[in-house]
Amino acid sequence: MSFIKDFKAFVSKGNVMDLAVAVIIGAAFSAIVSSLVTDIITPAILAPVLDRLGLKDIGELKWGAVTYGKFLAAVINFIVIALVIFLMVRAIARFQRKEEAAPAGPSSTDQLLIEIRDELRKK
Repeated sequence: MSFIKDFKAFVSKGNVMDLAVAVIIGAAFSAIVSSLVTDIITPAILAPVLDRLGLKDIGELKWGAVTYGKFLAAVINFIVIALVIFLMVRAIARFQRKEEAAPAGPSSTDQLLIEIRDELRKK
């Protein structure tokens, strides 16, 4: 019984749930980036180069016996994912700095003292 209770407490902690959500979103994000590279970047940018080389797919690129095309596609995927993550982290950091930079209003005690001071000035 104790094992099940401990396991339930472990799984219900925020960190484990956050990690599970991150893995699921990461998998979906990976599919989006793969589609971006395969369906947009490769045809738009690499297709003219591949046509000149007489290839239909980037995976067919070879240098002797070494097929480096799939590796090149993986590198392009990595660069796109890294760029998007960098832009997201940068935007989040900028948003957090704006929140921190916003001047905090006076506390309730300070506000009460200000009101007392203003009332005393009136008299």
